[in-house]
Amino acid sequence: MKLGKLIDDSRLLICVGSGGVGKTTTSAAIALRAAREGRRVLVLTIDPAKRLANSLGLQRFGNDVKRIDLKTLGGEADGELWAMMLDNRRTFDDLILRLTPDEDARQRILGNRVYRTIADNVAGSQDYMATEKLFDVVNSGKYDLVVLDTPPVKNALDFLEAPGRLARFTDERIMKWFLTPYEEGRVFGKILVGTSAVVFRLLAYIFGKEFLQELNQFFILFRDLYDGFRERHEAVMELFHSKDTAFLVVCAPNEPSIEVATYFVDELRARRMPNPGVIVNQRHETLGKGLDPHEILGDRAGKLAEDLQPHTAAQLMARLGAAHRRLRELSEREAAFVRELRRHMSAVQVQWTVPRLQGEVHDLEALDHVGDHLFGKVRG
Repeated sequence: MKLGKLIDDSRLLICVGSGGVGKTTTSAAIALRAAREGRRVLVLTIDPAKRLANSLGLQRFGNDVKRIDLKTLGGEADGELWAMMLDNRRTFDDLILRLTPDEDARQRILGNRVYRTIADNVAGSQDYMATEKLFDVVNSGKYDLVVLDTPPVKNALDFLEAPGRLARFTDERIMKWFLTPYEEGRVFGKILVGTSAVVFRLLAYIFGKEFLQELNQFFILFRDLYDGFRERHEAVMELFHSKDTAFLVVCAPNEPSIEVATYFVDELRARRMPNPGVIVNQRHETLGKGLDPHEILGDRAGKLAEDLQPHTAAQLMARLGAAHRRLRELSEREAAFVRELRRHMSAVQVQWTVPRLQGEVHDLEALDHVGDHLFGKVRG
C-alpha cells in the first residue's frame, strides 16, 4: 500500500516506536502532506521534548489547537493543518468533568490533593491522557484525519495498554480493599483489621490523619466513576481496532530501535490492531559501489593543491576514501537490520524508507522535504 492511499483511507494514524528515531518529525510530515492534499488534519503530540512546535515553525502551543499557516510553502493548499500539545492536567480535569454529573463531587475531586498528585505525576499518565484526548478529537467531527505522535517508550506495551489503566485502577475489588477499613462519615471510627489495617496505620504514622482523610475521600469519589472509565476504555479499544485506524511503527536502522520495532509489529499483530507497515527513518544510503577518489577527484585536487604543502592532495584523497568505505559499511549493516525486520513482517505490510537528511527539520519546508521521501515524490 502506498502511504498516500493510507492517509486517504484513514481517520486516525498513530506513530509508535522508540525515542530518537524521528517519530515526531514523521508524524508532522504525514499530517502536513495530508493537509496539502486537501484534508483537514490535526497532529497531536505528547512528546515532552516539544520538538513538534519547532518543526511546525511555532514558538509554543498547548492543549488548545492552533492552526498552521501553509502559505509559506507556496502553491495552493486545499486542506487545513492544526496542532495540539497534550496538557495532562487539563485533559484529566476535562475527563472528570464529563464523568461526574454532580457539581459538588466534581469540585471535591478536582480539589483533592491525592487526585492532583495522580493527575500530575503518576507514571504512564501521559499514555493514558493521550488515549483520552485522542478519543475526543477523533469523534469531534472537526477533522478528517488525526495523527498522533506518541512519546518514547520504555516498554512497548505502555501505550497499547494505556486505555484500561484507570478502569483497572478503579476496579470495584481494588476500591473495596482501600475502603473496607473506613466508613465514609467516620474515617477513623472503625477498628482496622487485616492487611489493609497495617498499611493504613503505617500511612497515618508517616503522613498524618489529614492525608488519610483525603485519600479516603478520593477513593470514595472515584468509586462511582468506575463504569464511566470502563465504558471509555471499551470505546478507545474499539477505536484502536477500527478499519480506518492505522498504527505506523517508526524506527531507525540500528539494533536497539529495530528490536523495539519488531516487538511492536508482533504485539500489534497479536492484538489484531491494524499495522500496515514500518517507516525506517534516517537511513544512510549509498549507491553500493566502491568509488576511488583518486580516479574521480585526483587530477582536480592535485591542481588545487599546487601551492599547498606536499602530499596535501594525497592525504585528502586518503581521508575521502576512508570516509566512503565507512559509509558503505554502515549502510550495509543498516540494510542487514532492515532485512531482519522484514522477516518479522507479513507479506502485505510495507516498509517505507527516509534517508538521513542534512540539517535539522525545523520548519515547514524541511517537513515537506521529508514528506517527499515518505510519499515517493522526491524532486531531482
